[in-house]
Amino acid sequence: MGVTNGQQGRVAVQDLVKRFGPVNAVDHVSLEVSSGEFLALLGPSGSGKTTILMAIAGFEYPDEGRILIGDEDITWAPPNRRNLGMVFQRYTLFPHMSVLENIAFPLKMRGIGRAEREERARAALATVRLGQMGDRRPAQLSGGQQQRVAIARAIVYQPRVLLMDEPLSALDKNLREEMQIEIKHLQREIGITVIFVTHDQTEALTMADRVAVLDHGRLQQLGAPRDLYEAPETVFVAGFIGETNFCEGRIPHAARPGEPVSVALLGGGQMDAVAAQPLPAGQLIKVALRPERLRVLPAGNETATARVTEAIYAGNATTLMLEGQGGQLLRARIPAGAGLHEPRPGDAVRLSWQTADARAFIA
Repeated sequence: MGVTNGQQGRVAVQDLVKRFGPVNAVDHVSLEVSSGEFLALLGPSGSGKTTILMAIAGFEYPDEGRILIGDEDITWAPPNRRNLGMVFQRYTLFPHMSVLENIAFPLKMRGIGRAEREERARAALATVRLGQMGDRRPAQLSGGQQQRVAIARAIVYQPRVLLMDEPLSALDKNLREEMQIEIKHLQREIGITVIFVTHDQTEALTMADRVAVLDHGRLQQLGAPRDLYEAPETVFVAGFIGETNFCEGRIPHAARPGEPVSVALLGGGQMDAVAAQPLPAGQLIKVALRPERLRVLPAGNETATARVTEAIYAGNATTLMLEGQGGQLLRARIPAGAGLHEPRPGDAVRLSWQTADARAFIA
């Protein structure tokens, strides 16, 4: 079962504002989703991601801005006029209906004849690889199977866009990871545009072509998963995506994005980094450095720059908790099997890093 969008699956959110009382739940957000793209809306609770999804679906109307699908302005269109598929956190399958009847239900509501809707429901069921389970009741299915039925029901009428609101949150860890790959494969197979809301950064990075990171209603960064991790543009994104060490200090001279800077750390010592945004002279700076980019070397005859306070073995890596100059707390990660020196608690060590891996932001 395929979905042919052309440009009808393109979504444009233009300068969107949604207020709840005095609070801007969505604060002038603009983004575009290409036809056939998988976009994740990622952020903590209250970041505005679900409000944006509900505005696209038609369950919330914005106070300002426009929403287009293809070339059609659907900002004020009722939900049933938008031809969008929706998968919620709860699958809301009808317990008294068979799986096949659940999938065919949207077609029945659209007045499609019995024979055609059964044929299309069976095709959708085959697409999610549950072709032999059409006669079962939802209660006879696992959580992952119920989720696939909910997806089949959402795509059976060939919507222009599939909207998903944290559909994996109720699943256990192993099943959730399995379904992340399953949904991504399915999306590629049928070629549908997907907008997926999640607060789980791993889920977003694993599944999405691009990720929109939101905080307090504002779009912080929109880009490919690798760009968000390797080159965060704001201190929020640096801290929200993955694990990060933050060191505070000041710089004597102003710097433009991409320029190297030498940061005088508040606790003493210097730290070389690259400006991630325009940095004024004398401004309080935060430097972000990923634990796996921090190299831990034996101090030898050289001056020690840190002391190991704890070593946490986790199978695929060992995490070292470190106390640096001025009491700065850091963590470093040593991958298993890399043949790297693994110091023990109490050892004095020397720390080094590539300047390009340390990104400096306004604190």
